[in-house]
Amino acid sequence: MNAAQPGALIARAALAVTLTIQVFTALAGAATAVLAPAIAPALGLAPQLVGVFVGLMYAGGMAGSLASGGFIERFGAIRVSQACVLLCAAGIALVAAAPGAAAPAAALLPVAALVLGVGYGPITPASSQVLARTAPPSRMALTFSLKQTGVPAGAALAGAGLPALALALGWRPALLLVAAMGILVALVAQPARHRLDADRRPTRPLTLVGAFAPLRVVVASRVLSELSAAGFVFAATQVCLTSFLVVYLTEALHWSLVHAGLALTVANAGGIAGRIGWGAVADRIVPPRRLLGSLGILSCLCAATTSTFDAATAPALVMATCALFGTTAIGWNGVQLAELARHAPKGAAGAITGASGFITFSGVVAGPPLFALLATLTGGYRAGFLACGLVSGLFGLYFLASKRK
Repeated sequence: MNAAQPGALIARAALAVTLTIQVFTALAGAATAVLAPAIAPALGLAPQLVGVFVGLMYAGGMAGSLASGGFIERFGAIRVSQACVLLCAAGIALVAAAPGAAAPAAALLPVAALVLGVGYGPITPASSQVLARTAPPSRMALTFSLKQTGVPAGAALAGAGLPALALALGWRPALLLVAAMGILVALVAQPARHRLDADRRPTRPLTLVGAFAPLRVVVASRVLSELSAAGFVFAATQVCLTSFLVVYLTEALHWSLVHAGLALTVANAGGIAGRIGWGAVADRIVPPRRLLGSLGILSCLCAATTSTFDAATAPALVMATCALFGTTAIGWNGVQLAELARHAPKGAAGAITGASGFITFSGVVAGPPLFALLATLTGGYRAGFLACGLVSGLFGLYFLASKRK
């Protein structure tokens, strides 16, 4: 009991630090989109351009995730996380500093988006490197899932707190306050750095060839490539749900913005519950691969149901569907990350997760434009939800049908 206690304390400290960092980076990543209705008029830009900002941010995330493996091994996962937190803070500060004239703002905002993305991308690989080493094997999926609740939690904090801050202080001070929080988070992580970065290799070389090496490992491994492809599909469905649910409910069902926003909050709350619940299920009841397959099927059914909504649909049914849709389409992430860490070569969980994250982020980048294209071609959002559901369902069937361990 006493011998195991230090390991348990380290595991709790690792989870607490990585969760705190994840919450902040998710908050920073959502801040500009949440405050876009206030930012865009002040800068002379169309609010719809927030989609371009988010796309550039995730493109930066792809690059940061792919390149993160070597930096994590050389400097340590916590040190890399601290640097990434400061990059996110710098990106938010750049948005706050954007001048009022449209032309200079248009030049500065893409830089801010890329800086945010480069800071956001390595966070999950870095935390995977720490948690793969410290989490109890019997609670691996639950530990990863608990850490991943930081994504919807950070987005929820941004949606709940930043509009009120912007109303009270102005959007620029609100963003600067977020940037200051990043500095505080980086400082709070420092005491844990020495112990949690004990596996770093200071002489590890940093080369362009080395940056792509983990991606080659992922592509060469059938199980890792399958998990990465699942991440691509599920992430595309997740971001399409969170990006288009509000506009779908307001345009197709004629809901008010407040009620449509509440539906999105319900979906995110379902995602938080799902990430925790599915992690526990994967550790104790259902094998992770089979569980991921089941989540794909359930997400397909939820997407198909969502596509049938109209003005006559009972609000209670809409809310219940949104909750279940969030539980499945947002709740998969921790189980998938834990499986990546299990199957990664020893000591390379961060690098493999980063390479897989490159593929996952590409789903986030590709999903919304394809969804928007379908909406343009069909004159509505139903076809987009059906397409997301179909692809998720096909992947779910594949995972359930295959016997791979």
